[in-house]
Amino acid sequence: MVQSQQKVKTTAGMLHVTLVKSVIGTKESHRACVRGLGLRRLNHTVMVEDTPAVRGMINKVYYLVKCEV
Repeated sequence: MVQSQQKVKTTAGMLHVTLVKSVIGTKESHRACVRGLGLRRLNHTVMVEDTPAVRGMINKVYYLVKCEV
């Protein structure tokens, strides 16, 4: 008998990231970080996992985003 194990998503270990400033006029690598975080437009908020890679992306574009735990 095979049981299906579903991954339960919780908000623990997640960050709310919001784009608060436009990416127009920024470096291409900074735009790539914003897109990599899943942000598409101003005031768009996404929930991302709290990992060192994501923290590095947020630190790189700290002046464009707002981050909440």
